Amino acid sequence: MAEVHIIGEISQGKDFPKQHLFCKWHIQVGNNWKIVEGKREGQTQVSWSQFNNICKWSYPVDIHLSTAGIQGWPKIYIEVYHLDWLGRAHLFGYGIVTVPTSPGTHTLDCYTWRPFGSLKQRFIQYFLGGGIQLKYPDQIFSPSERYKLSTETMGVVSFELTVLLRNFTNYGVEYD
Repeated sequence: MAEVHIIGEISQGKDFPKQHLFCKWHIQVGNNWKIVEGKREGQTQVSWSQFNNICKWSYPVDIHLSTAGIQGWPKIYIEVYHLDWLGRAHLFGYGIVTVPTSPGTHTLDCYTWRPFGSLKQRFIQYFLGGGIQLKYPDQIFSPSERYKLSTETMGVVSFELTVLLRNFTNYGVEYD
């Protein structure tokens, strides 16, 4: 079978409205894919900076996948949360990034967003904390459903990933 190795890190989050952030991630693959080794999901530590608007995580990602075809190529789904002074986690953004299909080292920026909500929901969010969350997060993977959402932009999560491909030419897939 053809194999894909994804090695790297979730390096940082920047341009979010508040500090004390952590990121939950999950790798999404198609039905033809199998995880040979590595974790399918994880969570970074809480990070903040006193001097700039960048939270450095340097959280490792190391996963080995096998497949019989390229349909359902891996995507990394993320949720970024803010930890307030009471220890409550508030959703700050959703994002999804496709793993590059070419071998080599890549720097990826995942632009995040969150549901906008009504005026009443935004007042509650401002004064009491929390935030509007998707009832069905699977909507993120469906472009036909995602465009119907009213959202606001949040920050950017950066990835440093190295992609290794093996045995793809044996299965009729050519790459440069």
